[in-house]
Amino acid sequence: MSHYEISLIVFGLLLLSLGGGLWIMSSLLLVGLASQVIIAGFPLAKIGSIAATVVARNGMGWELSAIPLFIWMGELLIHTRLSRMIFEGLSPFVAWLPGRLLHTSVLGSTMFAAVSGSSAATTTTVGRITVGELIGRGYDRSLVMGSLAGAGTLGLMIPPSIILIIYGVMAEVSIIRLFAAGIIPGLLMAALYSSYIAGSAILRPAVAPQEAARYSRRDYLVAFGKLLPIIALMAIILGAIYSGLATPSEAAAIGLAATMVITLLMGQLSLRVIYDSLQNAVRMSAMIVSLIVCAAVLASAMSYVRLPQSIAEIIADLDPSSLQLILMLAGFYIFLGLFLDGTSITVMSLPITMPVVLASGIDPIWFGIFLVVMIELGQITPPVGFNLYLLQSLTGASLGRVALAAFPFFLLLCLGVVILYLFPGLVTWLPDLIYGS
Repeated sequence: MSHYEISLIVFGLLLLSLGGGLWIMSSLLLVGLASQVIIAGFPLAKIGSIAATVVARNGMGWELSAIPLFIWMGELLIHTRLSRMIFEGLSPFVAWLPGRLLHTSVLGSTMFAAVSGSSAATTTTVGRITVGELIGRGYDRSLVMGSLAGAGTLGLMIPPSIILIIYGVMAEVSIIRLFAAGIIPGLLMAALYSSYIAGSAILRPAVAPQEAARYSRRDYLVAFGKLLPIIALMAIILGAIYSGLATPSEAAAIGLAATMVITLLMGQLSLRVIYDSLQNAVRMSAMIVSLIVCAAVLASAMSYVRLPQSIAEIIADLDPSSLQLILMLAGFYIFLGLFLDGTSITVMSLPITMPVVLASGIDPIWFGIFLVVMIELGQITPPVGFNLYLLQSLTGASLGRVALAAFPFFLLLCLGVVILYLFPGLVTWLPDLIYGS
């Protein structure tokens, strides 16, 4: 069977199962097993043995323990007054910038991303306060929605990113190095967003109220005090990881313990909060780990039917340059982002794209950050852009209006990809500096 026929059969099975309405993890598992029967011709007993081994090996990895811990930590924070404290703490420090309080969405999302690891948690937590406050104070509605849609995606990039953990586990890449690699690109995206806000305010002064509040030295001290809880959490989690004192999984446990102490001191921790947050964390973690395990079964099947080699041969026949390959991958991931969430995109695509990436000599650390930006694009792209639906529920605006407001930030993410391609050292410099090349 030629590599073209193998590729067509596998992709056809995926399209049929997904188009038929099956859950994504069921589709991955079904296609993985069916490929071994149809293409490889394995007997059912052998397929069952292979699947059992793959599930046991990939479902019990120590690295996976960081996922439920970081998710639970983010869920606990969602139930606290932390988002309002971030908004109130940042307000005096951004009041002098063009666009004024519009920057609180970007800076607040950046700070919250450093303790949540989730785009949904970041968008929801920051948006609950900033959307109502900013629109109520007369800030431009489209810019409020667009800035939060874009800034909310920073939860995927800035460590401790759950997507980077999933990528590291599946691609067998150091999660600690990925965390270090995500810092500068995350700050770059935040800087692009704030620059756009400032530029819009300069060109169109009506997007922000003209009267700026005056703050005393005491106001700045009080504001800084409100930022201390989030700063403390950032220092504890990132400090534990980058100092070498803890692995990402251990840092997640430390961060969770610190979160419980801080929420307790804030008077926000109760049995009800613990129960609700834990219930949400278990549900989300089970979904993510199930996807990872089913994707591992698919990846195992792909290796038996030689799909990665087939795709590599197809690409070799095309003989693309590195730029052409990146453009092909970008188009592929943007297409997936129209219909799938970030976790599903990662677990579905990596068994196919990772061998091609490695064969082409692309740095897997750089590719991990590239993949995250592609997923960020999907978060603000209809019809399945999750951040768009979150903002629709927060603002009551139509999905089309929210998507239109987010479009400039979609273009800024594309600009960020171009910058990272032209200057790959923005991704690789920090992990090489901290952990050596």
